[in-house]
Amino acid sequence: MTGPFDFFVVFAEMRTGSNLLEDYLNQIDGITSHGEAFNSNFIGYPNRTDILGVTQRQREDNPDRLLRAIRQETDGLGGFRYFHDHDPRILASILSDPRCAKIVLTRNPLDSYISLKIARATDQWKLTNVQNRKDAKAHFDLHEFERHTGSMQSFQMEIMRALQVTGQTAFYIGYDDLHDTEVLSGLARFLGAEVEPDAFQSNLKPQNPQALSEKVVNYDQMEAALRSLDRFDLSRTPNFEPRRGPVVPSYVACQSLPLLFMPIRSALEDQVLRWMSLVEGNGADLISKFNQKTLRGWMQDHPGHRRFTVLRHPLLRAHAAFCDKILGTGPGSFTKIRQQLARFHDFDLPEAPEDPGYDLRAHRAAFEKFLHFLKSNLNGQTSIRVDTHWASQVACLQGMSEFCLPDHLFREDTLSSDLQQLGRWIGLDEMPDLPASADPLQDRLASIYDASLERLCREVYPRDYMMFGFTDFDPRHPA
Repeated sequence: MTGPFDFFVVFAEMRTGSNLLEDYLNQIDGITSHGEAFNSNFIGYPNRTDILGVTQRQREDNPDRLLRAIRQETDGLGGFRYFHDHDPRILASILSDPRCAKIVLTRNPLDSYISLKIARATDQWKLTNVQNRKDAKAHFDLHEFERHTGSMQSFQMEIMRALQVTGQTAFYIGYDDLHDTEVLSGLARFLGAEVEPDAFQSNLKPQNPQALSEKVVNYDQMEAALRSLDRFDLSRTPNFEPRRGPVVPSYVACQSLPLLFMPIRSALEDQVLRWMSLVEGNGADLISKFNQKTLRGWMQDHPGHRRFTVLRHPLLRAHAAFCDKILGTGPGSFTKIRQQLARFHDFDLPEAPEDPGYDLRAHRAAFEKFLHFLKSNLNGQTSIRVDTHWASQVACLQGMSEFCLPDHLFREDTLSSDLQQLGRWIGLDEMPDLPASADPLQDRLASIYDASLERLCREVYPRDYMMFGFTDFDPRHPA
């Protein structure tokens, strides 16, 4: 059989109807599905010793060998079923290969969960004769169900993103579609075969056709528990921030000591760097401007290294970004963005922060306008870039994770004692104190603070407040 594909994969999960779908596929001339070819517990099917001459031992040593055999040695179009917990070593290659036909089989997660519970209880995974059916009821466990649903959804999202990135499409088929012979005929055409709908027959029988109320022991408890699930994710915090990279060149390390600082911009960066210089001592310079290769080399040369970053209250951090990058006009300030804010966002900024006419009332008005701008900016509603100095701290940490995450997330209000503990962790008995705050306008924030600024900041950074548990800013103890 010739067509657009060299092989196929059925992405599915346990109890989604994959046995039935495979049975139908194997009825199509020129198509062969080899079962769960990459299941770590067996090869293809239980009690099978090989697929196309490739043994389980050989597959474990080199999974690509089996993939090549299915692709090249199957008589016709070969394929297999792949679940989220199958051999991960081949997933990237099959997802990226446009010559691999992707079939995505889904089922209502509650139905698949209950079916899985019953199958485990009866140890009956297929049914061809109703007389041999074993009966059991499932006990619903909310946390277990959430894990079951989470693993299915994350796998589906991984497949969808890979297809989007590579510009591919898949044939999506639901459990209920397995009884629609016209849909099955369409699947055959997708794979390059012509099959009449009435050609599909199977001796596999539904194992638990009853209503859920008859299959679940604690059905009333299940109903009550499911009411607490947010099926449509109504409580989510919308996020339109662009993805960030790890920004490795901004990381700073000591030369002799195993300390690596992974700064979040506008969050006490200068203070920590001055502290690291004191710790290093002897006039030694800190190491900066890493790339991923040189940073890996530093890590290898400093076994037992500690990576850390500092979290700051969102209001303090936004104020620091405003003062340093927008209000200020010196080196490092964002002159072009300042001009854009004045021209297109009606900002009324002084020539310099020290301007006598720029009093606390003017400062509060300008900072409040900046927070309104940040709300639009982080929601992708402005043409101005989302700069790292005011990107959410959650997004900054997610970007770091693409290379490595910090070992420690310190907070500004406990940073001095945290750094003392950090020194003890790397074997130092005495540590210098953290230098005084480098934010000369911090007292101004305390002077202009009120509940409306706090509410506005929470609207700008809802994920930071939620994920890190920030409480309201305390002007009496700003750090």
